Amino acid sequence: MLTKTNTTQNDYQTVLSIWEKSAQKTHDFLSKEDFEFYKNIIPQHLDTVELNLWRDDEAIVGFSGVSEQELVMLFLDPDFIGHGYGSKILTWLIENENINQIDVNSENTNAKNFYIKHGFRVSSEDLVDGFGKPYAITHLIK
Repeated sequence: MLTKTNTTQNDYQTVLSIWEKSAQKTHDFLSKEDFEFYKNIIPQHLDTVELNLWRDDEAIVGFSGVSEQELVMLFLDPDFIGHGYGSKILTWLIENENINQIDVNSENTNAKNFYIKHGFRVSSEDLVDGFGKPYAITHLIK
């Protein structure tokens, strides 16, 4: 059964490990230097969101980060991608946290299509990300 638990700082290493494995699989458009940049910057943002781990029984499936009604982070351990966990987590967040906004890397077409399949639509796009890096961001709304 899929459950969510609030994270503590003791869980941050687990979150960062999941992020790194997931981003290596899904963010192949990042340069090696930018991958390292994000890897180093993410820990600074973990305290700015409602951060949760998602488990199926004892196995940690992934994590999500929410700020108000925006899904800021949703990363799954690559071993659990493609098994319906992302859909279950997103549906729970929409129904229980009223998520209605998501930003996604435009080049991450699988993620972009995933959110569109779940009823989000493109509202706008920026040519660079929030750090001024050359990675377009698609803004999605419900």
